[in-house]
Amino acid sequence: MDLHEAQTLLIDLLRAASAAFHKVPGSAVLIRYIRSSYQNDPVRSAIELVLFIFFIRYLLSPSYSTSKENYVKLTEEEIDELVDEWTPEPLVAAPTPQEEAELEKIPVIVGPTGPKSKLANGKTVTNLATYNFYNFNANEQIKEKAIQTLRTYGVGPCGPPQFYGTQDVHMKTEADIASYLGTEGCIVYAHAFSTISSVIPSFCKRGDIIVADRGVNYSIRRGLEISRSSVKWYNHGDLDDLEQVMRKVVKEQAGKKLTRRFIVTEALFETTGDINDLPKLIELKEKYKFRLMLDETWSFGVLGRTGRGLTEAQNVDPSQVDMIIGSLAGPLCAGGGFCAGAKDVVEHQRISSTAYTFSAALPAMLAVTASESINLLQSNPEILQQCRDNIRLMRAQLDPRSDWVVCTSAPENPVMILIIKPDVVHARRLTIEDQERLLQECVDEALANGVLITRLKTASISKHTSLKDGNYVPTPALKVCVTSGLSKKDVEKAGVTIRHAITKVMTRKTNNKLGLPTA
Repeated sequence: MDLHEAQTLLIDLLRAASAAFHKVPGSAVLIRYIRSSYQNDPVRSAIELVLFIFFIRYLLSPSYSTSKENYVKLTEEEIDELVDEWTPEPLVAAPTPQEEAELEKIPVIVGPTGPKSKLANGKTVTNLATYNFYNFNANEQIKEKAIQTLRTYGVGPCGPPQFYGTQDVHMKTEADIASYLGTEGCIVYAHAFSTISSVIPSFCKRGDIIVADRGVNYSIRRGLEISRSSVKWYNHGDLDDLEQVMRKVVKEQAGKKLTRRFIVTEALFETTGDINDLPKLIELKEKYKFRLMLDETWSFGVLGRTGRGLTEAQNVDPSQVDMIIGSLAGPLCAGGGFCAGAKDVVEHQRISSTAYTFSAALPAMLAVTASESINLLQSNPEILQQCRDNIRLMRAQLDPRSDWVVCTSAPENPVMILIIKPDVVHARRLTIEDQERLLQECVDEALANGVLITRLKTASISKHTSLKDGNYVPTPALKVCVTSGLSKKDVEKAGVTIRHAITKVMTRKTNNKLGLPTA
């Protein structure tokens, strides 16, 4: 290509570019501005061009220097010395001596879990450490349904729900739970613990406000941490304090951009066993325009005439609760969890909830087991009454008759939380560690006499900055789980055994910290 052809090609390209530029809306205005500016003040046009070029260069340049080293250069000897001195932090904290001792003595059950369980050492014990409140594990109707489902659907769905893991039994279980509770819809999760931990961040984001009870369980606290929301705390079970916190939030938000506000609490509290006042919660949430997330993990299948939970027990319309979260893994002897509420609340979680979207679906056998257990509770309310009769018998043997422990659980709660009496703690100056050690000795002594119980155990509370004001240390306690699978005679006998075990441990001279007289 000679010089003349190159000039011709360049001119053609410039004409094509000019024609294309003139087709851009506003190009004529820009050209007119440049011409008039150059004619009137060419110096200004030159300055503007320089500034434009500087802006483009600044925009494209890196935020750090690439021409010089921005770090300290170490010698090989210094690098070797630092590597030798470096000690990685452990992934988990080292177990305490008490935890190591417990791990060595953990009882191992051989065969099915029931009111009477056989341990690996060949000993048969009364099992009061399981959530098998209605002995559905041994129900022949449920077992037969589970076997048929296993043969039809196989062991697991091997895929996430909503993609290729959803089966017709999952849809039926969701419909059964929604109908049972009286809500518009329901979504079933594969894991009970991660249900509430995932529901909270599905709706609560950074900038939203959550008011939570200081006594909520660990899975709720995990959800609060993941949500990155602003968390406000109120004293455990103190709804007057809750109202003060809500009033303060409303006052602070007055005149500001509207934010989403939530109350997060439990129906039956895991760490104390006491019950919430749902009518008062509904009154406050409507008064101050909050949404309510109610964790019914420990009350679903337990409270109410037919086990529908706190809404049935306290005669509250379920539609007044924005989200009801529960577990299918406890008294229903199945697995997984659920969230029930309005249809839009349910459908939102099918895409935004990480525990639902990124987990394999619930095995079909467990979904059918949950549906069958719900049908049994609906058609046979006397099942719950049998369990409540046994709760009364157990409480009669422990709470009023023991000089050492008191029960903090609600009368209808089959999980009896037994703490050492405050006056005993004060008189003997018992620390948290002392109480845990004594209670573990009570567990060991009861097991030696043929009754399996356990202690209240919780994971360490998160240190996340959003939860820094929510410090709450649960009181060490024994957990006695009552079941309708035992006869009245067996329940009374187990209660006497537990009471005597507690008395024996608390009256040992080695456990009398100050040498005080025993009761």
